[in-house]
Amino acid sequence: MAWVLKMDEVIESGLAHDFDASLSGIGQELGAGAYSMSDVLALPIFKQEDSDLPSDNETKHPPFQYVMCTATSPAVKLHDETLTYLNQGQSYEIRLLDNRKMGDLPEISGKLVKSIIRVVFHDRRLQYTEHQQLEGWKWNRPGDRLLDLDIPMSVGVIDIKTNSSQLNAVEFLWDPGKRTSAFIQVHCISTEFTPRKHGGEKGVPFRIQVDTFKQAENGEYTDHLHSASCQIKVFKPKGADRKQKTDREKMEKRTPHEKEKYQPSYDTTILTECSPWPDTPSAFVNSSPSPTPAFTSTPHTTYSVPDSNSSSPNHQGDGIPQVSGEQLHPAATIQETQKWLVKHRFSSYTRLFSNFSGADLLKLTKEDLVQICGLADGIRLYNALKSRSVRPRLTIYVCQEQLGNVQLEQPQDSGSGESRNGAIFVYHAIYLEEMAASEVTHKLALAFNIPLHQINQVYRQGPTGIHILVSDQMVQNFEDESCFLVTTIKAENGEGFHIILK
Repeated sequence: MAWVLKMDEVIESGLAHDFDASLSGIGQELGAGAYSMSDVLALPIFKQEDSDLPSDNETKHPPFQYVMCTATSPAVKLHDETLTYLNQGQSYEIRLLDNRKMGDLPEISGKLVKSIIRVVFHDRRLQYTEHQQLEGWKWNRPGDRLLDLDIPMSVGVIDIKTNSSQLNAVEFLWDPGKRTSAFIQVHCISTEFTPRKHGGEKGVPFRIQVDTFKQAENGEYTDHLHSASCQIKVFKPKGADRKQKTDREKMEKRTPHEKEKYQPSYDTTILTECSPWPDTPSAFVNSSPSPTPAFTSTPHTTYSVPDSNSSSPNHQGDGIPQVSGEQLHPAATIQETQKWLVKHRFSSYTRLFSNFSGADLLKLTKEDLVQICGLADGIRLYNALKSRSVRPRLTIYVCQEQLGNVQLEQPQDSGSGESRNGAIFVYHAIYLEEMAASEVTHKLALAFNIPLHQINQVYRQGPTGIHILVSDQMVQNFEDESCFLVTTIKAENGEGFHIILK
C-alpha cells in the first residue's frame, strides 16, 4: 500500500515538472515588445468597426418622460406592451418629467411648453371609425366628457383648455423646470364600445397619449417635441382593483417556468415613445381638420376653477361674430347658440341644448332632431340649421375715386372698367338686406375702412353735378348691380367726411 502511494507522488511530481517546463518558454517567445494591445486595436479593421458603433451623442434621448402612477398588469407576456387597469372616473396622476441632458433644447429653458393628453382607441379597426364611435357615445351620454382633468389635484399645469367638440382630449401649459403632475379622469369604460357587454375582460383597450409642443415663431404651440403613450383598460368603479387582484392570483398559481414568460407587475406605468397623434377628421370628434396640433385657437374653454359646464367652449373675442345673419356658425359658443335658438323661436329648447355649441347642434341629423324636439319642431329646427344664405335683395359695386386706389395691371384683353392710363379699378361688392340708407353707410365704412362716426352724410351725384341726399327710398330704387365711384370730401365744419356716390 505504501508502495502504491509513493508511485502516485512520483507520477504527480513528474507531470507537474513537465507542465511547468512546457509553459516556461511562453513568456520568452512573446516577449515584452512582441505585441502591444494598443497596436492591435490601431489596425484598420478595428478602426472601421469602431466607427460603425453609435456614439453616446447619436443615441436618441427623449426630452421628456411621462409616468402614470398606477401599477401594470402582471398577466402580460414578456415581449408585449404593458397593460394598466383604471377605474372609471377615478383620478390618476401622470407625472411630466424633464428628461433633457445638459445642453438639450436650450430654447425651451425657462419657457412653457404645451401638452395634450388624449384617450384614444388602441385597436386599429376602431381608430378608423373613431368619429362614429365617439359620436354614438356622446349621444348616449349628453353633456359628459371621455377625459377630464382633476384641476384641484393637478400641480404645475396652467391655462387648461378643453374643446366641446373634442371630448377625449385636454390641453395645458407647463414649465419643464418645475414639478408637474396632471391628474386625469377617464369616464368611458371599455365595454361601452363592444357589441355585447360581457364584462371588463371583454372590453376594448384604450390608449393614453401625451403630445408635447414648443412655441413657434408665430407664438402658437405647434412645434412638436415629444409623444408617448400606454395601453389601458377602463372598468366600472373598483373593477380595475378586482381585475388586478385576479391577474395576480392567476400568476401565483403558475409554475416558475411559466412565470418566466410574463412581465412582472411594475408599480408605475411608463409611457413609451410613439408618433404624434394626427389631426384628421377620423381621429377627433371635431369634424373639421385644424391647422394646429389639437385645438383651434378660438373654440375653447379656459379654466380657473372647475364648474358644471366644463365641457362648454367659451370663445374669447376675436372680432368675428359667430352667429351671422340667419345661419348658425359651427364655431358659435354656447351663449351664441342659445341666442340663435331664441331668435329663431326655439326658446323652449334652450335648456335642453344648454351644453350645445354651434358645432354640436349642426352635427345632429334630421332623425335626431325629430326624436328630441318632436316631428314639427324637429323638422323646423333642421331646416333652420341647414338653410343656405338668402340671396341679398340688392347688390351694388363701389370703387374709391382716388389716386391711392388699388389698381391692377392691364390685361392683354382690355374690357370695360378700365381707366385711361391702362389700369383697372377694383370694385367692392356691397350686399344689402334691409334696403336702408343706414345700411349703405355702415357697409361703405366697412368696405373702405372708414370710422363710421366720421361719416356725416352720403350723397348721390345727380344731373349737372348736384348732390342728392341718399334716403331709404332712393336705396330701394337703386338698380341691382349698379356701379358707383366713391369720393370723400371733408365736412364744412372740418369734422368728419361726406361720401358722394357718382
